[in-house]
Amino acid sequence: MEEQKFNLMKIAGKLKKYLDEDRLWHTLGVMQMSASLAIRYDYPMERAQLAGLLHDCAKCIPAKKKLKICKDNKIPVTDFEREHTFLLHAKVGAWVAREKYGVTDPEILSAITWHTTGKENMTLLEKIIFLADYIEPSRDFPGVDTIRKLAEKDLNQAVLSAYNSTIKHLIDQDAYIYDLTFLGRNDMVLLIDGENDTAR
Repeated sequence: MEEQKFNLMKIAGKLKKYLDEDRLWHTLGVMQMSASLAIRYDYPMERAQLAGLLHDCAKCIPAKKKLKICKDNKIPVTDFEREHTFLLHAKVGAWVAREKYGVTDPEILSAITWHTTGKENMTLLEKIIFLADYIEPSRDFPGVDTIRKLAEKDLNQAVLSAYNSTIKHLIDQDAYIYDLTFLGRNDMVLLIDGENDTAR
């Protein structure tokens, strides 16, 4: 299949109409961090930039409209997502990226779909977007600089640290932890354990 070509500046200009100022700055930061991680881990930079640029393209769509898009387009919605519609921006974002921006690459669409919760068996691009969303330059929370430094050396360890930080924060808030986040975290532990066994 021939590689799709996109004008990232044109897409960024279009996104300005649909995202508030803070979300746009965050989005541009994720695109920047995605490029940096792609270079570090030998992934095609423009593909990572595109996924980073569009990862939150549905973030500012009102909750009722997100639910309607899911219903009209047979996008599966869990009971928890129905009650916590902020999670739907990822699934809906993949739909918007395909329908409104012409992205057909399944790997890019999958990276957008899972950038918030993570999941088991993440691809390199999924890890890059998941992590870029977590450590982009405007993020400011305890421990983020440690994860940024780790991201320069070991992508899997940095992803695991992001999972651990997220889960700890949710536990501290007595908040529900989405199933896929637990599964993704445990899968990363097994992957790193396997790498360590191979290195011994």
